[in-house]
Amino acid sequence: MILKSSMSTNIFTFQDYKSTPDPVYEVNVECLQPSPVPIIIDNGSFQTRAGWACDELSSPRLQFKSVAARSRGAARSETQIGNDIPNLEPLRWLLKSQFDRNAVVNFEIQELMFDYVFMHLGIATQGCVEHPVVLTEPPCNPLHCRQMMSELLFECYGVPQVSYGIDSLFSFYLNNKQRSMDIPHTGLVISSGYHCSHVLPVINGRLDAANCKRVNVGGSQAASYLQRLLQLKYPGQQPALTLSRMEELLHQHSYIASDYQQELEKWRSPEFYEQEVHRIQLPFSAKLAGAAGVGAEERQERRANQLRRLQEINARRREEKIQQDQERLDSLLAVQELLEDGLVDQFQRRLVELNMDSTEELQSYIHKISMNLELSRQRNLLQEGLDNRAEALDLDQSMEEGDGAADTDPDFGEENTEVERSVNVSQPALKLAEYHQLYVGTERLRAPEVIFQPSMIGEDQMGLMETVQFVLDRYTPEQQGALVENVLLTGGNLMYPGLRDRVESELLAIRPFQSYFKVRLASRPALDAWYGAREWALQNPPGELGWLSRQDYEEKGGEYLSEHCASNVFVPMAISRPTQRANEAVPASELTLPTESGQATGPVAVAMETTPVSGADASLSDTREASSNMHSNTDPLIST
Repeated sequence: MILKSSMSTNIFTFQDYKSTPDPVYEVNVECLQPSPVPIIIDNGSFQTRAGWACDELSSPRLQFKSVAARSRGAARSETQIGNDIPNLEPLRWLLKSQFDRNAVVNFEIQELMFDYVFMHLGIATQGCVEHPVVLTEPPCNPLHCRQMMSELLFECYGVPQVSYGIDSLFSFYLNNKQRSMDIPHTGLVISSGYHCSHVLPVINGRLDAANCKRVNVGGSQAASYLQRLLQLKYPGQQPALTLSRMEELLHQHSYIASDYQQELEKWRSPEFYEQEVHRIQLPFSAKLAGAAGVGAEERQERRANQLRRLQEINARRREEKIQQDQERLDSLLAVQELLEDGLVDQFQRRLVELNMDSTEELQSYIHKISMNLELSRQRNLLQEGLDNRAEALDLDQSMEEGDGAADTDPDFGEENTEVERSVNVSQPALKLAEYHQLYVGTERLRAPEVIFQPSMIGEDQMGLMETVQFVLDRYTPEQQGALVENVLLTGGNLMYPGLRDRVESELLAIRPFQSYFKVRLASRPALDAWYGAREWALQNPPGELGWLSRQDYEEKGGEYLSEHCASNVFVPMAISRPTQRANEAVPASELTLPTESGQATGPVAVAMETTPVSGADASLSDTREASSNMHSNTDPLIST
């Protein structure tokens, strides 16, 4: 929402989007006949998207954030998922996700997500889900994560078939098909999501997993960085600078500079700053603004009313105090009369009840209370006299002014005063609104810059384009030329204005002189992963290459993957043959003495040997060891 101001710029306000619960859909007949239609699930770390792979339903039916929250302390509290949570900020400390960065590790939350998806899609079959499932996974997904996911889908939900694919490669598949490119495709996919960014080379239609690289910076880090910048700039507005609002600023007000340093120099100019700064109006109380514009006469009248009420309260309290003292004095005088009447026994009992020891103490109390009563009555008379005198003075002054003998005209300038008062009312209100504004200037380009310069947030990693250069250097010049001719930018964190120009500018700097390259942005960077998976499922029905059946799961293991053009590369886990322990006794019957050549034969020789690791398995071991360091993106990830 934009509010026009009197200045040359616009004032923006936060939308503060509130999600609405998803309805429970009914399954269309087209999704059941002639065979169950696959369910497409884009299992993203920021949002989950789910729908059907049929021509009649061409868009995802469900889109919700991949978070769950359960209230603590409640005995039967239900877990809220995604759009069931209208506002994330009050429950942010309770939010849980199934992801650790971009890999699924919390399968209890993942099961809740699947329950939510299947229920709202209208699947009501008892004990199983009869539809095949196409599910996205991160590049180089660890074998254990895929094994647990397959176990959850096959054992818990009883799905007939599953296909795994990388979200950014599904987007690559869709955009290449929209351009009618020849198969197999070769290109370079640059993707950035909520937690990570990836550079994925595709050679002849298959992912080159050995040269994939990851940068541990995404939209989450950019939003947190923007929040810290504004909290340092406006320390008094920290409660209003929520993470949800920072994501809104990042998506709607940020941009990528073609040259970061030159763009910062432009912001030094006051004219450029006034033209480009975005003023974000925070909510504030309008009642305070109206109170600031109250006139002097009204304020004086309010003070007089408050003073009059205070005087009435004090007078009432004095009357109550006098009445209490009078009642106390009457009771003490009644006790004194008992002594005068000769009723000594009753007098002594009353003294004990009053906690007094002697007649002198009783006389002292009577004298003290009598003096207090007299002083209180005199104060009341004096106060009444002052009030009457003030009223008389006001009456005399009004009579003198009514004679027409006053030296000044009280109505002189009254009209001008009213005009000035009406003008001055709006000025304090405008100033109060300005006190609740955020001036978002260089923060518009500093926050998204972290994907190109992770060192800005303390990450010891290469930026996105440095990683691209590192990947390209691993190929021959001919392969480099084929890769850069088809560069695709995809992912929800690559929707900033100016991003394509920045990538083209930096790619031009690292490529040879007059070399050709082509950079294009995905048609729908945040949704093309789901649409690409849907298109792939329509072109490859269940049972063809790329689908994993329950029989494959039982025979080949949960980590098994049926490869296709948008999938990871499956590398089975290498298991070494167990060796004979040094302190374990060997039966004498199996001992064989060494021959003249010095080599042992028989069972001893077999026990001393270990299974050699092949070249592929050795590189896999090195890859896993290198990828264990989360802050290093100069070594390959886990190739699975």
